[in-house]
Amino acid sequence: MKFNPCKGGAWCEDSGTHCNGCGRSHEEIAQTKVLVNNLVEFAQQQDYENPEDFAQFVGATLVRKLTTP
Repeated sequence: MKFNPCKGGAWCEDSGTHCNGCGRSHEEIAQTKVLVNNLVEFAQQQDYENPEDFAQFVGATLVRKLTTP
């Protein structure tokens, strides 16, 4: 399955099982929000002065772990 980010606004719809804008399930969207909120909370607790570097590190590490056999 290919990841499609939410477009927000009028595209998003709560009815049914999937968003009309991105096609992702409402469960997937909710779980993604929890993950992102946990990362934000962690970065805030660490009081990082460079949150961009933290975000890039997390993203790069995620991709590396997903693509390395």
